[in-house]
Amino acid sequence: MRFSMTDTSAVSAESVPLAPRAWPLLGHALPLLRDPLAFITSLSGYREMVRVRLGPSSAVMICDPDLTRQVFLNDRTFDKGGPIYDRIREVIGDGLSTCAYPLHRRQRRLCQPSFHPARLAGYGAVFARAAEAKAGSWRDGDVIDVTQEMMTLTTRATMETMFSGALPEETMRRSLADTAVVVSAFFRRMMTPALLRRLPTRRKRRYDDARTRLSATIAEIIAERRADPADHADLLSTLIAAVDEESEDGRRQLNDAELADEALTFFLGGMETTAITLAWALHLLSTHPDVQRRLKAETDRVLEGGKLDPARLPSLGLASRVVTETLRLYPPAWMMTRVVREDAELGGVRFKGGSTIVLSPYLLHRRPDLYEEPDRFDPDRWLHAQPDRATYIPFGAGARKCIGDQFALNEAILALTAIVARWELHPVGDRPFLPKVETSLSSRGLRLRLTERRSADADGAEHGAAAPLSASGRPSTQPGVAACPVKHGE
Repeated sequence: MRFSMTDTSAVSAESVPLAPRAWPLLGHALPLLRDPLAFITSLSGYREMVRVRLGPSSAVMICDPDLTRQVFLNDRTFDKGGPIYDRIREVIGDGLSTCAYPLHRRQRRLCQPSFHPARLAGYGAVFARAAEAKAGSWRDGDVIDVTQEMMTLTTRATMETMFSGALPEETMRRSLADTAVVVSAFFRRMMTPALLRRLPTRRKRRYDDARTRLSATIAEIIAERRADPADHADLLSTLIAAVDEESEDGRRQLNDAELADEALTFFLGGMETTAITLAWALHLLSTHPDVQRRLKAETDRVLEGGKLDPARLPSLGLASRVVTETLRLYPPAWMMTRVVREDAELGGVRFKGGSTIVLSPYLLHRRPDLYEEPDRFDPDRWLHAQPDRATYIPFGAGARKCIGDQFALNEAILALTAIVARWELHPVGDRPFLPKVETSLSSRGLRLRLTERRSADADGAEHGAAAPLSASGRPSTQPGVAACPVKHGE
């Protein structure tokens, strides 16, 4: 047992090694701002934990998968909080993804019916229609802004699943722009001292205006729905009807403020997370044409020239593995924080109540002792193995695991299938495209060229596993051998 509330033999968190490149006064703020992924990856040599500083504040980053899982599973002690969630809470309040432990169990009980498998089946038809409509809107030879196109797709799908319909076109465009402003500001505001965050700069005014408009849009939708309380078979209807039978009177429901927090949580999460995952998946397919050809062959077999049917999801094995591998390489939440609510011991280290702990899916997913050639895109590493719950954590784990993970996976698989069925994807330019590090690993600025597929495009495509490819698209040094996804026993 490596977690306990007290252990007299444990050492203080202050004795945890300090990461290199700490500046006086600033700590590690500069390397985190300049190239956060390089800084995070440089810490993989620390087997269990390492200390980082942001100005006068200190936090401990957990580098070990088992310790990371213990933090996730002990959410009463290691609670949601810290600088990331403090900034997100400015926008979505105490929604399910940001609320503290005392609220979380009740919030989850009230939100869970919205993600019942029966509801997910209905959402699948919405995803399929939206994806096919988006794929049908392009023309042969188009160069598209991939992230913008995927944001439009997921916004329309999210609006329909949440609110049984889309917003007026102008409101939709404004909401997309406001979401981009708000989401891109989270990481920067997390790294900025409180005094500077309050300065009335143009950037702050844009952020405040965007946040206000998003909240007003959601509040207006809720008010309209309260005036028409019929079951619209959407996520908002389920939230309004949800009853907490474990409350004192057994009839507790979400009030308007709580509804707004949850609606904003699911709106931002359902739109942005899936859009970025799709954008990275399309980018990876464009740089790995052999995988793209095989995926086209799969879509031909499954669709058989017909419409995309969500009931065929279990048959889309390669599409599912492409999404799984994309989430390993580009986890939406690349860094998470937790607050220690009371004195506790983890991995032989004593943490005082109020301490901050940092977790990084990106760090674990790229550790060479956990994954063979971790920087290589190889969907077939998942061909004969399921993701390990300790080393693969794109959605977190435990009671705080993302409630909409299956919602997002289904949407991504269906959208990917609809796009690849119709279009061949080509990179634009020769330079590698790198993430813009924000709260998520943004694909902002990614462009691809589209070529309309002909019926013979998939002829001769290999139906089984192909030779693994490096991130640059070159064959692996061990052609035809799919790497074991996770190393065990180390």
